[in-house]
Amino acid sequence: MTEDVYNPLDKLNLARSIEFELLTREPGPLSSVDHIPGAGVYVIYYSGSLPIYAPIAEGNKGGTFSRPIYVGKAIPKGGRKGGLRKDPSPTGNALASRLRQHAASIDEAINLNLADFSLRHLVVDDIWIPLGENMLIETFQPTWNRAIDGFGNKDPGRRRANQYKSPWDVLHPGRRFADKLGDGGMTTEFLEQRVADYLAGRPLARLPKVIADQQDEETKETEESADEA
Repeated sequence: MTEDVYNPLDKLNLARSIEFELLTREPGPLSSVDHIPGAGVYVIYYSGSLPIYAPIAEGNKGGTFSRPIYVGKAIPKGGRKGGLRKDPSPTGNALASRLRQHAASIDEAINLNLADFSLRHLVVDDIWIPLGENMLIETFQPTWNRAIDGFGNKDPGRRRANQYKSPWDVLHPGRRFADKLGDGGMTTEFLEQRVADYLAGRPLARLPKVIADQQDEETKETEESADEA
């Protein structure tokens, strides 16, 4: 029988090492992130009582924290412009800044409680951050990454007149910048069913075309620009 040769530098093995290291970290409250240095990857957990997220909260009950609701990354300023830093120590506050934005989004939502959210984070050398994020999303398939888009959105600013509320903002209204965005034809009931179908492994109903097109455009912009604070 031929046995595969293990290559520790294989891309998949490198990605798994980032995931393993992050999952050894102790979870902490999303409400307290100012002390976090540097840039890297993170997973956010929900343990509240909203019925639509009951399967997720069940996976995080009793401090087990096994089912993230969202996975993200924070790239240092200039992180997509190339170049290698000689000093590997964490610098900047990309992680803390990004997580503060997430905490503010949840705090503004009328049907979410910031106290119900925890996170694990890992400060990662710049070039491995996207690889680690991709691995974590692939492993956990988080609901806010896969079924309910928009949690990580920032204020679209001057593009606001052409923007629609994201699925996340329809399902969890309250963010001030989203109040001025257009209606893309989604209802709360439609999105709650989308969550239920996703968590049950059923096919998802299609989003309205304007929303799907907007998500494609946002993905393209994210890939072309740094995910900076």
